[in-house]
Amino acid sequence: MKTLVITQARMTSTRLPGKVLRQVGGVTMLEHHLDRLSAAGLSTVVATTTNLDDDPVATLADKLGAGVVRGSEHDVLSRFALAVREFAPDVVVRVTSDCPLIDGEVVRRGVEAWEAAGDPALYASNALERTYPRGLDFEVFSASALLEADARATEKPHREHVTPWLYADGSRPKLNLPWERDASAYRITLDTPEDLELLRLLVEDHDAQRLDTAGLVALLDAHPELVAINAQVEQKKLGQ
Repeated sequence: MKTLVITQARMTSTRLPGKVLRQVGGVTMLEHHLDRLSAAGLSTVVATTTNLDDDPVATLADKLGAGVVRGSEHDVLSRFALAVREFAPDVVVRVTSDCPLIDGEVVRRGVEAWEAAGDPALYASNALERTYPRGLDFEVFSASALLEADARATEKPHREHVTPWLYADGSRPKLNLPWERDASAYRITLDTPEDLELLRLLVEDHDAQRLDTAGLVALLDAHPELVAINAQVEQKKLGQ
């Protein structure tokens, strides 16, 4: 089966504009993100918008060897459907570019677990019941399920956030992929200036871009002063 990682990226984030091209350690967040995903050994497509502001995102993604599709800014589900129609995968992994330290090996194992289940209707994620730090999230589902969501989802939050129609479907089988312990209190995603400051220190002072999940958690365990930098940040709710 052909598996495709699709990641969404745009410059017009409300809480931290231009975040995907902010640099830590002299490298853009998008480059960190795509480099970390390379450990999954899967093809990756960056789904960005048709806005002129996102021309640099498309240019950089292409330079880094990722596929690129461009579509609606707010109807992100349609962007993913565009990627599926253009690249014709059997299986889709959804990630977001605000996870610059995502663990590609964890993503690879998640795909293997989805394939082993042998059910094309299955929705799998490591965040149905969160145990991983926020910022290592991924979802796995069939391309046909994604196209079904695109055809049937009508609510604005379902279009903007891509997968709520899938995981809210009570008849759809679901698989949670937990980590070995609960590290869900840790936040290594990129959405606010505080998040950016933490990521800058993790990369520039601790080479966090070289660490796997266990290494990242151990680093945070050992440095509560770093965890405190963005501990008060509230994650945006669905529909915000």
